[in-house]
Amino acid sequence: MLESYNLKMPHAVYGGVNAMDNITAIIRSTGAKKVAMFTDPGIEKTGLFALPEAAVKASGAEYYVLDDLKPEPTYMAVQKLIDDFKLQGADLIVACGGGSVMDAAKLASILVTDEYGVKELLDNPGMAKKCVPIVLIPTTAGTGAEVTPNAIVAVPEKELKVGIVNDNMIADYVILDARMIKNLPRKIAAATGVDALAHCIECYTSNKANPLSDTFALHGLDLIINNIIPACDDPEAMEAKNAMQVAAFYGGLAITASGTTGVHALSYPLGGKYHIAHGVSNAILLVPVMKFNEPVCRQRFADCYDRCAHDGSNCKTVEEKSAWIIRKLDEIVRHLEIPTSLQEFGVPASDLDGLVEAGMQVKRLLVNNMREITPADARSIYEQVL
Repeated sequence: MLESYNLKMPHAVYGGVNAMDNITAIIRSTGAKKVAMFTDPGIEKTGLFALPEAAVKASGAEYYVLDDLKPEPTYMAVQKLIDDFKLQGADLIVACGGGSVMDAAKLASILVTDEYGVKELLDNPGMAKKCVPIVLIPTTAGTGAEVTPNAIVAVPEKELKVGIVNDNMIADYVILDARMIKNLPRKIAAATGVDALAHCIECYTSNKANPLSDTFALHGLDLIINNIIPACDDPEAMEAKNAMQVAAFYGGLAITASGTTGVHALSYPLGGKYHIAHGVSNAILLVPVMKFNEPVCRQRFADCYDRCAHDGSNCKTVEEKSAWIIRKLDEIVRHLEIPTSLQEFGVPASDLDGLVEAGMQVKRLLVNNMREITPADARSIYEQVL
């Protein structure tokens, strides 16, 4: 566990009943005259965008919408959206969407300059400074992008997804309104929910774990393990959905204080080359990586059991508790019917060498893994899911 640590958070977070109503007051308090609203066509099609749009309208500020962004975008696609934003300008950014939308908005907030763009930040993320304040409104309970200083983009020439990390991308305001996830399709709710699950268990078992990250990771894990199934299965389970939204936020806070580990590191090539959704990639690798980590994370897994097991189980030993946690992760992924094999995505065994090579490039996250992952270990893990 780290001896020194810190936690950076958004300026203000609004949650609970009718949290969306706070947007009007935020705009008025900032004095913003022109607002850029980031979203995507899927959010608009479901009608979810109407809620934040009405709140922005009520402020009296001029606004326009930027929605030309596909899921899991390349850095070039994000740059195109940012270029459109730069042409029109704004005093405030309001982003409503999943991780891709929020990450694009965060990058826009630090890339008003013409001196460099997203491509340059891939190698030198710290050069950019915040130019425009941002309000982030998640429409999934999973990515935690609303609270992290990270933006993930696909880099086609490397067949990899890359994380750009800059503290200036931390949101100024966050809105957690459970109405935004009420009608989320089960498939998306499941994948994004398991992404949040991975955030919490990875951060709790990270080499960079510390008292601050542990607080949020453990609480978030408890909420997810005991709410993800009803939140995904029952459209009316608003209490469970609200718990998932809070837990996803906690997972993002844990990332900010520590960082994810081997699951996310090895999943990046799956999104970068095969365009497998981020949450699904993590779900495929979650149990294999946790089984690999178990010998050195056993006590930490036992701690998770002590906090999260409310099913009447009576595990006594550290070994039994650790096994319960891994079994529970597997049960959740299987119940939610998320793929557990790359065969469903047409990934051939002949691509194994490329997967290992790409996965081992994600050193930013691999160094966080409590058990060292060598190229041979990565090969063994990928072989389990091929």
